[in-house]
Amino acid sequence: MNERILVADDDQEIAELTRTILERAGYRVRCSSSAGEALSVILAELPDLLLLDVNMPEMDGWELLRLLKVEDATKQLPVVMFSIKMEVRDKVHALQEGAYDYITKPFSYNELLERVRRIFADLEVRR
Repeated sequence: MNERILVADDDQEIAELTRTILERAGYRVRCSSSAGEALSVILAELPDLLLLDVNMPEMDGWELLRLLKVEDATKQLPVVMFSIKMEVRDKVHALQEGAYDYITKPFSYNELLERVRRIFADLEVRR
């Protein structure tokens, strides 16, 4: 397994927990604590998947998602929105904005791994 995942979340506990879960499963994980930092990382080294928190200071996840989806270099990057919001309309909004998936926090170890594995399997089928 060589997939690179960027976790963009200003909550250090969530970011580190996510990193630990994914690294134990064999993924290469990098964390950023802001959308601006995540954008810099993405432009320098495009990851295979972005797990993006919705609520962050300065630039929120929605703004970064919109920026990524209009640029040729990043519009194909699969983005999974991370949020504590559990409303169906939030999930629908994420998909309408171009997100690949939506994971509600808190998440379980198994749920996170299953969703990430499913995304990479789906991406592989599409290639």
